[in-house]
Amino acid sequence: MDEYKEINTENEVLDLAEFSDKKAEEKKSKKIKKPLLHIIISLGAVGLVMLGVLTFALLDMNGNFNKKDTNILIEKGTPSVRVAEILEENGVIKSSFIFRVYSKLNGYDSKFQYGAYDIKAKSGYKEIATKLITEGAVLESVTVTIPEGTGINDYVKDVNGKDVTVPGIATLLSNAGVCSKEDFFKALKNAEYNGEIFASVNSENTYYALEGYLFPDTYEFYSYNSEECAVLAVNKMLSQMEKVIDEDIKAKAKQKGMSINELLTLASVVQMEAGLDTEGMPKVVAVFNNRLALDGKLGSSPTCYYGRSFSNDDGRYDTYEIKGLPPGPLCSPGKEAINAVLNPEPNFNQYLYFVTDKNGKFYFHKTYDEQNATINRLKKEGNWIYEYLD
Repeated sequence: MDEYKEINTENEVLDLAEFSDKKAEEKKSKKIKKPLLHIIISLGAVGLVMLGVLTFALLDMNGNFNKKDTNILIEKGTPSVRVAEILEENGVIKSSFIFRVYSKLNGYDSKFQYGAYDIKAKSGYKEIATKLITEGAVLESVTVTIPEGTGINDYVKDVNGKDVTVPGIATLLSNAGVCSKEDFFKALKNAEYNGEIFASVNSENTYYALEGYLFPDTYEFYSYNSEECAVLAVNKMLSQMEKVIDEDIKAKAKQKGMSINELLTLASVVQMEAGLDTEGMPKVVAVFNNRLALDGKLGSSPTCYYGRSFSNDDGRYDTYEIKGLPPGPLCSPGKEAINAVLNPEPNFNQYLYFVTDKNGKFYFHKTYDEQNATINRLKKEGNWIYEYLD
């Protein structure tokens, strides 16, 4: 009896050991299965993503995303990477990256031509690439001079009883066949200006946020009379202003406690007062500084002309009424006017008045009586010019 119990006990111990081993094997199996399951799920998700990307790419390649006819411009020297980006930005394709891969694989990317292109709706990659290679149109360009002191829009001033219209940038570009006024203003409104010099743009209180930021110069613009040409023209003028406002100018403005907007605003007033008389500009700046220090008012007639060129003008630019500077520039000042603001005439503290003759020559005075005496003399000589405010 005792012997049986001993045998039976041994069997139970063996059974228990086998059971433990079996459980261990099951746990091990489960541990193996769980990461395997995760891998399978992950691979499935990746597969679905890849399938989606492939579907997206195929639809894009076949032109099913390009819903409308589109005009684009490719400038001379534009790299293939940028060509793809232009296509995407204009809604011709959905993915510049996929188009670049497609172009690379097919040997197209080094063959794209510059020019203007009319891309039809639902054009596939092959059709687009072929057009860029075989139909490059050499665009006609036109030379356009934007004089210093030119504003965005036209304005009218009354000179000796006669209305004188000063054409704005919009008119100059339109007359040159670059773009319509409507396209120019649209490009101006949609322009991106995220650079350092645009940080102080007063977009809330100015009539045009970028007034004064389109640098006056002589340019070569495409004359395709299109929205694209308007965008290129605006971007080129903004880029030129970024080059002109260099680190030295930024540093000097900062030393004077002036923002770039304030710098360009005062420079624009000086430009409109001085015209092309660059020698007189530092003295004009000194007079304005003296006036601001005395009663806070510039008292400049061009600020009135500018404001009144807008039908909704509320006098915010009228420096005979407001104190300090207008909310923004009145025109595009040249570099001489900008430098004059930063380097006003020294030892000119007592001068508060100036007047110009019909040839643009300046006469500066400390008192109003001196000013009137010069005016009377110029009238007698037939050398007087006056810009009426009313």
